[in-house]
Amino acid sequence: MARIHGLITASVVALAAGVAPASAQEAIHVAWYGGNWGDAFKACVADPFTKATGVPVVPEVGTSTVTLAKLQQQKEAPTIDVAWMDGGVSELAATAGVVENLDPAGIPNLKNVLPEAIYKNGGTTYAVGTGYYSLGLTYNTKDVKTPPTSWNDLWKPEYADAVTIPSPSNSSGVPFLFFLAKIWNAPAGDFAPVFARIKQLKPALFFDSSGAASNAYQSGEAIIGAHFNVGAFDLAAKGLPIGFTVPKEGVWATDARLHLVKNAPRKASAQKFIDTALTPDASRCLAEKLYLGPSVKGVSVAPEAARKLPWGENGSVANLFLLDWNQVNAKRAELVDTWNREIARK
Repeated sequence: MARIHGLITASVVALAAGVAPASAQEAIHVAWYGGNWGDAFKACVADPFTKATGVPVVPEVGTSTVTLAKLQQQKEAPTIDVAWMDGGVSELAATAGVVENLDPAGIPNLKNVLPEAIYKNGGTTYAVGTGYYSLGLTYNTKDVKTPPTSWNDLWKPEYADAVTIPSPSNSSGVPFLFFLAKIWNAPAGDFAPVFARIKQLKPALFFDSSGAASNAYQSGEAIIGAHFNVGAFDLAAKGLPIGFTVPKEGVWATDARLHLVKNAPRKASAQKFIDTALTPDASRCLAEKLYLGPSVKGVSVAPEAARKLPWGENGSVANLFLLDWNQVNAKRAELVDTWNREIARK
């Protein structure tokens, strides 16, 4: 009886002090992507966070655009505390006023993040990157004996009707047009040369989602083209004959970013969650499970994982083509319209 009384007293004291026992901690809600992405976020960030704090994590699974729509709908009374969203959508979230400033006082590990992965709008830090991924050249190693070295290889006659690149319906589609404009030295703001070259391509399909790209490579419908390093190496890990390479012109890349939701109902726990994601252990774990290029300074990964990172085995974030998403978003509607008129209806 004395022991039971002691436990009750301890609990009462803890509650009186404003600190609930671990088992009674209120769960935080975190928006993240599905599939192997969600599995990695759970293993690398959510589980260590819960182990350290006792706070459970409830995932809100969806794409970046779905998450943004939820945050806009819940703007006055959000239920989500933390949200992973991609570059491009991240800027839209900041403009929509649904994300909060990331304060180093509550997230001390911000100081350990690469400067390129800190996203500011004036004096507000609206997002932080948790790892980079790139859109590189992907190919079937049985059908393509010599690894491609240039994006121009996609126009070779031997790959006619077996190529895939993203359409603007995919999050990578419009950024890829910007990337092609850069490597082909198109006049600033003039995408006509890019569309002219794409018209000459003989694709198996223009993929609308990363899943569609993976399915095309898996089925053999496409044997060469574009795909994210995360998707390509996921296929290879399943035993499929898929290779990925960073061509000589480089690769377009973006990152998976964390955001603190404005007026998050569990702000203190949300900040701790983001802080956990910015530890070297979490960054290394994401690199080994998703092949994300670490956004935390000084993180090294095993050689087997290093060669699968978005910049290749010996590269770094300096080798990635990172976009000004405000420029992309400003041209998005125009480029989608041009694509629909000149490519989709071809």
